[in-house]
Amino acid sequence: MLTLLRPAAVLLAVFTLLTGIIYPFAITGVAQVLFPAAANGSLVIRDGKVVGSSLIGQSFSSDRYFRPRPSATSAPDPSDPSKTIDAPYNAAGSSGSNLGPLSKKLIDRVASDVQSIDKEAGQAIAADAVTTSASGLDPHVSPAYAFLQVARVAKTRGVPSEAVRQLVERSIEPRSIGFIGEPRVNVLHLNLALDRMVTDVAR
Repeated sequence: MLTLLRPAAVLLAVFTLLTGIIYPFAITGVAQVLFPAAANGSLVIRDGKVVGSSLIGQSFSSDRYFRPRPSATSAPDPSDPSKTIDAPYNAAGSSGSNLGPLSKKLIDRVASDVQSIDKEAGQAIAADAVTTSASGLDPHVSPAYAFLQVARVAKTRGVPSEAVRQLVERSIEPRSIGFIGEPRVNVLHLNLALDRMVTDVAR
């Protein structure tokens, strides 16, 4: 019996050491040296303070800012932990809505979002303006949705629409490696660039 248990215990200890301690520490160390920003969450810092992550969407409700796509994340109900409540952009509860196309809740929410969007004349509403992502934390929107918001942001800020439009154009990220994914705009980076632009104009 011991002849069987001893090698099994040794293998367990060796692989626990290798895969549970040495490998994670090695990968963490390499990541910290080669990609420190990404390894620490791709945090975005303004005036010495962390304002978010370029990888995680967050809420921007003010008309002065570009808004992200809707979020369907949830959180435990404070009054009944066995249930959940809507908690948009909850980074601790990444999820989609799992609502089917015939769901009244989904239909009502999309209809409400469509009515609330300030769209430019003759311009169709971008799909991601009213649909959630699978994670509920998508930090990007399509260029089409960003352009839809130009008129509202420019009017609220009191700046020329063309200046805001050009800012969106400069903020468009191309497809990864030239062919993966779609062109996109990081909402947090765009809003920070918007604040800088307006500050420069005020000077």
